[in-house]
Amino acid sequence: MDPVQERVLYCTMSYPAYIDTLKSGKLERLAESLKASLSECRLCPHSCGVNRLRGETGYCVAGAEAEIASYGPHFGEEPPLVGRGGSGTIFFSHCTLRCVFCQNFEISRGHGQQVSENELAQIMLSLEKRGCHNINLVTPTHFLPSIIAALCIAAEKGLNVPVVYNISGYEDHRILAKLSGVVDIYLPDCKYTDADVGKRLSDVSDYPQRALDALREMHQQVGDLETNRQGVAKRGVIIRHLVLPGGLAGSEKFFAFVARELSPHCAVNIMDQYHPAHIAYRFPPVDRCLLPKEYEDSLRTAKRCGLFLRKELLH
Repeated sequence: MDPVQERVLYCTMSYPAYIDTLKSGKLERLAESLKASLSECRLCPHSCGVNRLRGETGYCVAGAEAEIASYGPHFGEEPPLVGRGGSGTIFFSHCTLRCVFCQNFEISRGHGQQVSENELAQIMLSLEKRGCHNINLVTPTHFLPSIIAALCIAAEKGLNVPVVYNISGYEDHRILAKLSGVVDIYLPDCKYTDADVGKRLSDVSDYPQRALDALREMHQQVGDLETNRQGVAKRGVIIRHLVLPGGLAGSEKFFAFVARELSPHCAVNIMDQYHPAHIAYRFPPVDRCLLPKEYEDSLRTAKRCGLFLRKELLH
């Protein structure tokens, strides 16, 4: 079945994609395959090749078991994710980037506690029970084996809300391809379109290519954002683009890419809340806050590039 047929089929469903994947046995097989891959970990573009099952660590410094910093209903996400009950966020520790302006640098450097697959499954179920509209996995890829195993357990016990994959954009599209039929909503960042800027501010020299390839894969899987009658997201992509001082995010190139290669109706959250954090003071011009004019210019540029801006995502 091609991606278009899959999306049409999904529109007739009233349940998350992973339900059918669980019933077919594919979800359990994916969990087993991912866990075995930790013996030579290549889950992210760093492709370290370390044996995490034996305690070796790579760039992200994560172990074999999932670690989380916090979880709970979150009301600061995009309105289609929050609804009335909140987004059921699970913040995972560690990260595959080293952003100089990181607002959660304690978490990205490893602050958190280890949880078993059963404990993680119980967290998912508890968030649904508290009325959350989705399970929002924040910075999850380096713990993907544990997450898929936990999702198997939770789904078998009745979990029935969409899964949100909340990521930095620095992903291997081949790993994302494995999540077709598992993830309902992708929530990626697209931070930069200039490789030199990515290297200077996030310590990766291939961010643009990785992020754009990842966006193609995600949009192919789930398409444009779909919501229910209450305006709550059930499937699709929402891309976050944080406007940076001095035009460092390369916004015009990003907007043109989305409008041309994904869809003019792709949901893009153009974010205006940049402020210096962590060690940003060492890296001008991100040592200052965003100017109102810089944000207003970015909105005009997005429209000029052909993007349809959704009112619920405008600040």
